[in-house]
Amino acid sequence: MAELQILDGVDLELLQEFERGLDPEHPERSRIPAQVLGYGEISTVFAIQAGGLQGLAFKRLPLFQSREEAERYGAVHAEYVRILAEEVGLHLPAHGQVMVSGPSGKPVFYIVQQRMAGESIGNYLLHHLAPEQVYRLLERVLDEMARAWHYNQTQDRLRVAVDSQISNWAVGGLEAGSRDVEAATLWYMDTSTPLLRLGGVEQLDTELFLRSAPSFLAWILRRLYLQQVVDRYYDPHLVTVDLLANLYKEQRTDLIPGAVDTVNRWLAAGGTGQAVEPFTAAELEAYYREDARIWSLYLGARKVDRFLRTRLLRRDYPYILPGKIVR
Repeated sequence: MAELQILDGVDLELLQEFERGLDPEHPERSRIPAQVLGYGEISTVFAIQAGGLQGLAFKRLPLFQSREEAERYGAVHAEYVRILAEEVGLHLPAHGQVMVSGPSGKPVFYIVQQRMAGESIGNYLLHHLAPEQVYRLLERVLDEMARAWHYNQTQDRLRVAVDSQISNWAVGGLEAGSRDVEAATLWYMDTSTPLLRLGGVEQLDTELFLRSAPSFLAWILRRLYLQQVVDRYYDPHLVTVDLLANLYKEQRTDLIPGAVDTVNRWLAAGGTGQAVEPFTAAELEAYYREDARIWSLYLGARKVDRFLRTRLLRRDYPYILPGKIVR
């Protein structure tokens, strides 16, 4: 199985100073220089250009109302990371956890990882690999996801899931200029949503997904979408659709016919260990259009919420939102 390395010695005082000087609306203007590496629904990923914090990726989660709540999340996250590395066998970057004080004294939780080179990450590679190598990369991602599916089949009560998004994967060694994805190590990076069920009960408090949602939308998302979004990560068909739909998001629709053929051949060879229906390009397009519509509306509502809180109510808005997203 893969070996999980634990990060030690993160400069907590320096990270606290970064948090105090962070401008959530304009991160680039923060007191300590930082680069936004990526945005998620519940986290933002930073590279912080200061002292001993360099060379690391910091996933910031300003979701928690109390230290106890953050510690419960931390315990689930730590167990999820351990299972993925030691039992499922995924390769994870070196991991750590730290907590600092955020706006209004509430805790802000940081997942700290060894930073992977930008040119080794999946969404970058979609634009820099030959088509045959992109298709092999998709197969490699499916091979890694199948580890979780096979693991679940050996368990009575425990189930784990991973997020298939191509930006969550990095290919070790490609930063040196190689373009051969065949023999390189594939790394899984996104552990901020610890998808772990015990006896059918989600161990993560899924209400955390709604913390960053505007109050006027939270009840709609809870009623119509929350369980559906969480469930799809445990469904091999739906999570594979999500992986392939990345080609729409990344403006590589030219690769979809070949990708569909590649994945359907992979499925026919029995890679999941269970029956999974084949895919069509029409299914992917319909899925992506609906998903893009929902998240575009959601992001727009969050920007309205940020304006109301910061401009009219003069309150803190601790979340960091992306700019215009090209879809």
